Amino acid sequence: MALLEVEGLNTFYGESHILFDVTLKVERGEVLCLMGRNGAGKSTTLKSIIGLVPPAWGSVRFKGREIAGLPTHRIARMGIGYVPEERRIFANLSVRENLEVARRTATRRDGAPSWDLEGVMDLFPQLRPLLNRRAGTLSGGEQQMLTIGRALMTNPEVLLLDEPSEGLAPLVVQALKERLIRLKEKGLTILLAEQNVHFVSGLGDRVYILEKGHIRYTAPMDRFLADEAVRTAYLAV
Repeated sequence: MALLEVEGLNTFYGESHILFDVTLKVERGEVLCLMGRNGAGKSTTLKSIIGLVPPAWGSVRFKGREIAGLPTHRIARMGIGYVPEERRIFANLSVRENLEVARRTATRRDGAPSWDLEGVMDLFPQLRPLLNRRAGTLSGGEQQMLTIGRALMTNPEVLLLDEPSEGLAPLVVQALKERLIRLKEKGLTILLAEQNVHFVSGLGDRVYILEKGHIRYTAPMDRFLADEAVRTAYLAV
């Protein structure tokens, strides 16, 4: 049984049909990359899983339990963390307060160690000297690290990451990728929505490609990277 299973997901914004029978599985400990151009439906898929945009029909199962239609706070408490594309930090709170507000002291249900402030500082040492600074004054890269750290403080078993490299400088993107590789090495399961092929290479295990709300392609990462025709067809601007 996969850790997270999505089957036949259909989601609407008003009368606009955005996702069409989206089906995917995320195995425990893997990094699954959901790729596609802007507007393909990547963000909507993650929002449908976490409950921000409830699907009209279809199934979302976490550890075998149906969660489609549950409120977002209940889904998060079950062990799914979410890092939105917009980051949504609390700009008027300090970095420390942003992290502490998400703290969960309970041990993760899979037996892994709990995340705490020191664990996040170890992963993102750039944040340590900024702990008392207002989060709204941080750079884009620092805000992205803070948002991921805040999600980790909820001690998730699976982390949904929406376009984490978007709008960041190349050196910052590379540093962020290295931190995500560390999370993978710690055994954290990640569903990553991205369109940056360089960012996912060496990080992801498998790829699903969305186009206009439909899953058009799925393959192991090495096969995807070797298939230039697929990348041109579905990802080239």
